[in-house]
Amino acid sequence: MSDDSTDHYFTAQPASPDERRTLPVVLDGQPYEVETAGGIFSPGRIDLGTSVLLRTVADPPTGDVLDLGCGWGPITLTMALQNRQATVWGVDVNDRALDLLRRNAERLGLTNVRAARPEEVPDDVRLAAIWSNPPIRVGKEVLHSMLDTWLPRLLPGASAHLVVQRNLGADSLQEWMARRYGADAAFESAVGPFTASVSRLASAKGFRVIEVTRV
Repeated sequence: MSDDSTDHYFTAQPASPDERRTLPVVLDGQPYEVETAGGIFSPGRIDLGTSVLLRTVADPPTGDVLDLGCGWGPITLTMALQNRQATVWGVDVNDRALDLLRRNAERLGLTNVRAARPEEVPDDVRLAAIWSNPPIRVGKEVLHSMLDTWLPRLLPGASAHLVVQRNLGADSLQEWMARRYGADAAFESAVGPFTASVSRLASAKGFRVIEVTRV
């Protein structure tokens, strides 16, 4: 991620009315106003990595789809706008971010958004897609644990798309996932065996979009 602050990785309390501010943004090609606040990732704009991801990936499929590390919701809201038949899970550990996502979904009239902490997503939910600008600065151990938890919940043939800055280890992460989840790895997750193909879908403005497809 492009933000040097680590404040947004902690569980902040929901922002008070005087802490919240409106931000004009373009989502799915249309202008909107959303609420943001300090203490979350990129509160003043849609960050560059997220913009690269949203320009790269096709509209999400119908079913349960996931934005992992949702923040105030640019990816979640875009997925929900692009396919109102999808159930879009915006997952974060930051309570302020989740509160803002709920408010923004309501502002945009989106009834298909579910803002949730990781443990609040039902265990039986299987995912038709994952889009994520993952929190690289939490460190490899935490990031790898997140991927081990969520990628195996993809349905057969479904894909995850992760945008990662090249200078923050995009290529090494892609190589790690290829080794971890490749056909020869026999990775056994908490929900069963998981095998995936891993490739670079796009590269733009110093970011890589990595595609992980369950096989």
